[in-house]
Amino acid sequence: MFDILLYLYDNYLVTDIHPDAEVLSRKLAAVGFETEDIDRALDWLAALEDLVPAEEGESTTGTRCYTTEEMQRLDPEGIGFLIHLENAGLLPGRAREWVIEQALALEDPEIAAEKIKWITLLAISRLNGPGDALWLEDLVRAEEDGWQPTLH
Repeated sequence: MFDILLYLYDNYLVTDIHPDAEVLSRKLAAVGFETEDIDRALDWLAALEDLVPAEEGESTTGTRCYTTEEMQRLDPEGIGFLIHLENAGLLPGRAREWVIEQALALEDPEIAAEKIKWITLLAISRLNGPGDALWLEDLVRAEEDGWQPTLH
């Protein structure tokens, strides 16, 4: 399922194209993804619609204490990444909670930092638009073979 989300980011979300779910489903099936994985990915992607910018005057700061389950399942590097972005004022608390919720919804017993970073990239792209998330994409993809950072 996560491969589908990365495919959708690369082919649609980064260019701010949002075809409806039926069209996406057909295109993903044509590329070779399994129907069950497509349905799960589209459900997960629909959850992005729940992510809305903070209301004016709403507090976006606070200290987050992670539960035992969160500490066991979320990679410490991924948690550190979330804390860093939040402290820098780049990830509002509401978005951080969405990222954690979506990460824990994955079937993986342990969620790798890479997945947490990708989920965060999707969240920031949704909140601020794909153009504002390019800097974060460079951070997320820095470890990929052959990745060339965006020249600003």
